[in-house]
Amino acid sequence: MTTYYQMLSTITEDGLEMKLHEKTLPEPKADQVVIKVEATPINPSDHGVMFGWADLSKAVTEGEGVNAVLKAPLAPGGAARMKGRLGQDLPVGNEGAGMVIAAGSDPAAQALMGKRVAAMGGGMYGEYRVVSAMMTLPLPEDATSRDGASCFVNPLTALCFVETMKNEGHKAIVHTAAASNLGQMLNKICQADGVDLVNIVRRQEQVDILKGLGAKYIVNSSDQDFMAQLTDAIHETGATLAFDATGGGELASQILLAMEAAAARTPGAYSIYGSVHHKQVYLYGSLDMRPTTLNRAYGMAWGVGGWLLPNFLAKAGMETAIRLRQRVAAELKTTFASHYTDEISLVEALDADTVRRYNAKKTGEKFLINPRMGIK
Repeated sequence: MTTYYQMLSTITEDGLEMKLHEKTLPEPKADQVVIKVEATPINPSDHGVMFGWADLSKAVTEGEGVNAVLKAPLAPGGAARMKGRLGQDLPVGNEGAGMVIAAGSDPAAQALMGKRVAAMGGGMYGEYRVVSAMMTLPLPEDATSRDGASCFVNPLTALCFVETMKNEGHKAIVHTAAASNLGQMLNKICQADGVDLVNIVRRQEQVDILKGLGAKYIVNSSDQDFMAQLTDAIHETGATLAFDATGGGELASQILLAMEAAAARTPGAYSIYGSVHHKQVYLYGSLDMRPTTLNRAYGMAWGVGGWLLPNFLAKAGMETAIRLRQRVAAELKTTFASHYTDEISLVEALDADTVRRYNAKKTGEKFLINPRMGIK
């Protein structure tokens, strides 16, 4: 009987507790495989399950080694926001990669035996993970688990942004926090597919990163003439669709204002109710935790909504999902290559100071957990 450690996050009225739990490895069902996890990234999308509304500035780590426990109080209002998950032990880690060491009886599961695969299904911050064979992506023979660890969330999100654009009848995209790992992938995709992309960043070094990738439209929100630059770029590209990683504040509203101002430059595109072409901003992240502020000075043909990768894939269907996953596998070391600044163990991922570092979500910093490190 094999036991292993898996990271779980629990929110109580007293605050956050995140620690390693010792579990027994189950036998795979007919359609399942057992993955020996070798690499799993810390993505911004993991932070919500990991930390909830905890105040990580006050986080501490108690205990050592596999007995370490990360504790933090909830931020003001956190208990009310987290009421639905109080007391639940939630596994964390959206994606990762490793070797298939056991497989169920179904042919699809058996075909993966002994192969290196990537998987997305939650609970990847552990030494092992049992998943459906359908949730895996076999990696090219020359790819390592480090190469494939991040081949689901960011690559598929970037690809699905373009799919959303096509499905909804838009012709160009605006993207915020555009120098991120995901943003860099999106630039490569759009250049390859002939899609105009307006990149919004907030610092000059981020402008330089994107220029180095050949991006044509880059707007720095810290510039005094930000709105004028944004309007010019939107007018030139015709972008009426945006994906906003910040979520809070006025950026979504500013994008809609720029879209409206750009539309007003086109004769016949304006009515007493504003521009007639629908303008859409999707919020897919929460880098800014403030409320989203909308000034509503952009007519009536607009929308702001949430966008989540699993929801999109569920609507898009299996054929689309398979096509996109095949592209990721084919371009794993080019378009969809991920670069990591830190490789840490499961125990180190519970260290309060380390947590504050990866929770900062700094451009250019990406953390990889290696569950094979530090477990005795």
